[in-house]
Amino acid sequence: MLLYSRAMKTITPEQFRRALFILAAAHISIIALSNYLVQLPINLLGVHTTWGAFSFPFIFLATDLTVRTFGKHMARRIIFYAMGPALIISYVVGSLFQQGSFQGADALLSLNTFVGRIAMASFMAYALGQLLDIHIFDRLRQAARWWVAPAVSTIFGNAADTLAFFSLAFYASPDPFMAANWPEIAWVDYASKLAISLLLFVPAYGLALGWLQRHILGPDGRVHLEAPAR
Repeated sequence: MLLYSRAMKTITPEQFRRALFILAAAHISIIALSNYLVQLPINLLGVHTTWGAFSFPFIFLATDLTVRTFGKHMARRIIFYAMGPALIISYVVGSLFQQGSFQGADALLSLNTFVGRIAMASFMAYALGQLLDIHIFDRLRQAARWWVAPAVSTIFGNAADTLAFFSLAFYASPDPFMAANWPEIAWVDYASKLAISLLLFVPAYGLALGWLQRHILGPDGRVHLEAPAR
């Protein structure tokens, strides 16, 4: 028997599995795209960064909405399901389009250690940053101000992800530019992600949460799994 109220939204196990699949696919897509874009450096107001700084914040928005709606256990399952496929897809895409140029299918016939190192660093940094983001967000989600949890979790989650990724991927890298400039690029990347997240994605989180509460989830902003039939 289902109980409906303005304070909760109950979903079936099939709807839960579909949501899990869609959210995991979104994580995989964002990671793969960001690992490709991080190979493309740009000069932003006289400092070095990469295009990846503009795509990766989407993943924190998706994670925070997942924790808020489904809870921390669902968010951790998504990370678990996304990690392996994201690693493989990132390596394939990065090898085929290294430095933004199509290398041909033959690029997959030999091991590309440069791209492989980026994919592995992303794998480890993603797990660290997302688990920290989930932990902090879950602790702060009951704060009186809706923006406290996404803002604080984004600050620390992005810091952990950025430091882990750039140090593991580009310290003593065979790419001379990245080997020489990765600390600067990492700081600019973090500052860019933070500015984009706090100015755009935290407000976007508030708008998305408000819409979900008004039209789908109710004031509680959570979904609850339907109890098995007796």
